Formats: sequence, structure tokens, C-alpha cells
Amino acid sequence: MDLRAVLMGLAFAFMWSSAFTSARILVELAPPLTALAVRFAASGTLAMLIAWYMGQNFQLTRGQWKATIVFGICQNALYLGLNFVAMQWIQASVAAIVASTMPLIAAFLGWVIFREKLAPLALLGLLAGVAGVSIIMAGRISGEGIDITGVIFCVIGAFGLAIATLSVRGALAGGNMMMIVGLQMWIGSIILGIIGLATETQFLIFNQSLVLAFSYTTLVPGLAATFIWFALVARIGAVRASVFHFLNPFLGVAVAAVILGERLGFMDVIGVAVITGAIIMVQMSKNPTS
Repeated sequence: MDLRAVLMGLAFAFMWSSAFTSARILVELAPPLTALAVRFAASGTLAMLIAWYMGQNFQLTRGQWKATIVFGICQNALYLGLNFVAMQWIQASVAAIVASTMPLIAAFLGWVIFREKLAPLALLGLLAGVAGVSIIMAGRISGEGIDITGVIFCVIGAFGLAIATLSVRGALAGGNMMMIVGLQMWIGSIILGIIGLATETQFLIFNQSLVLAFSYTTLVPGLAATFIWFALVARIGAVRASVFHFLNPFLGVAVAAVILGERLGFMDVIGVAVITGAIIMVQMSKNPTS
């Protein structure tokens, strides 16, 4: 892995992890689902314009359309929608920690749904992941309290993200990848827009924080991180690129602590370390020669 790949991986991990902090700011200034729907519409339009400039089109295979729809529903509407709603009640660091368990959930679902065999190390990793989340939540509950409804929403969202990750296999073959990125964002935008307009009290606190948070979450986690991720996978492969996901638990908590002033306690550090170790164990079990 060369220096350029390392820098790309670090940039991706930071962008992906910082999305929770920008989302936490956004939901305080606008209704979460409606704001997210507008964000997806903006990101999706930009992605499709870029795809058109690259010579891509809407001619997807049946498998690509199916994967795109599943991905749009599970990642954008379910995962991000529930996380945005949950961050009205819980801290960004808590949402980031729960979301960081996605690789563990994906491994579990792969075992249950696709009958993929798990090595003993992977099973140990799954148990360690549950233990890590438990350590953090126990510390938060005993220290300052935590909204259980918000945590449940994040857990359901993490399962949705895991399903979306498993479904992406069907979207990889056939080209038009950037067009697929834009289309799945628009699917999320339509679903969340309808739900948001029907259920939310519409308000808008228009200030500099809103503009910065919306612009950042649209351009950086929404588009730039996606571009860097695909470029990184093309450069070093998916297995080696996935190593940088190990940084997400730590970075998600650290960014929230620096930008939002959220508490970072000893139990948080221990829990994040356990979760990171659990993800590493699951990944090592898939590729024991790495």
C-alpha cells in the first residue's frame, strides 16, 4: 500500500466519520427527514450530472436496478433516516459508535441469510462487538443518561446499512457506477421527502451553521467520500481498503468531542477499542493470509 493510498484511506475515514457531527448540527436547525431528503436530492443531482459528464447513462441491468432500489431504501431511507431522527435525542458520538458495528452485523447477516461460514475468530469478533457497545452504553447510562429510543433507531439503521452493504454486490457488475450513486440517493430523497412532509413540523432556523452543515454533509460525506472510496478500491482492492473502516469508531467519537464538545469518557475509549478489535477479528477471519 503506497503513501497515496494511505492518504486517500485516511481522508475517506475522516469524511465518513465526521458525517455524524454535521448531521447533529443539521437536525437542530431543520426537520431531520425533510432536511435529509433535500440533501439527497442535491447530492443525487450532482452525482448524476457528473455521471452524465463521464458518459454514463440510465441503462442498468435488472440486477443493478434491484440492487440500487434496495440500497437506496436500506442505506438512505432506513439507515440515514433513522440516524437523523435519533440524533434529535442522542449525541453524535453515540450514533457513530452504534453505526460502527455495521461490519459485525453484516458478518452476522451473511452467516444467517447466505449461510456463509464463520471462523471461530469471526464468532469471537461478533461477541466482542456486542461487548464493546454494551461497555459504552453502560458508561453513558450511568454517567449522564441516554435516550433508549434513539439507540434503538440507530441499531435498526445499522441493520439497514448492513443489508445495503450486502446488496451492493449486485450493483458492481455492468458499469454506470456514478449514475447508480445518484439514483440511489434520489430513491432515498423521494421516500424521506414524502414521510417528512407528512409527519414533521416544518421549521427552518436559517443561519451560518445551517448553511455550513448542509453544504458539508452534501459535498463531503455525500459525494467526496464516495468518490475517494471507489478510487481507493480501484487502486488497492476492496479487502485492503476496508482496513480504513477500523478508524471510524475512534474518529466518529473524536470529531463529535472536538466540534460539539461531547463528553469523551474512559468507558467510551475502552468500548471503541473493543469494537475496533472486534471488526479487525471479523475481517481477519475472512482474509487470514493478509
